[in-house]
Amino acid sequence: MLTPLFELEVEVAAPQSAGKADTGERRCVPITGGRVKGRLNGRVLSGGADWQVLRPDGMADLDARYMLALDDGTQVEVWSRGLRIGPAEVMARLARGETVDPSAYYMRTAMRFETGAPDLQWLVHTLCIGIGERRPDKVLLKVYGVD
Repeated sequence: MLTPLFELEVEVAAPQSAGKADTGERRCVPITGGRVKGRLNGRVLSGGADWQVLRPDGMADLDARYMLALDDGTQVEVWSRGLRIGPAEVMARLARGETVDPSAYYMRTAMRFETGAPDLQWLVHTLCIGIGERRPDKVLLKVYGVD
């Protein structure tokens, strides 16, 4: 069962490409800010990144690490590993920076969190699933705890 926890709005800069390799194009997408709302409230700190491989089959392997600063001053590390895949024409539209209805592609991520805050150890001990949507300058994630 999945329990809704919070929503993330992760602002991103333009992707930086290391070029195409046999396994696909390697990119780094800088994380520049954002917000978290729900059971956690605060902001996404700049300085994180999503390290991606755009595979020849059209799938994007996603590996993001960044920090949250909650309203009470607590900081939380986020590690999000997932994938994005859809029809070739949809993936091409996303690559051009167009807004695409999220029902036209599949974007899911397994999420883990780390913090020393005693009252957030429930989050440290919970595997979460993010259901994502890629916008031109941000990623939206609805985060659910796996019971």
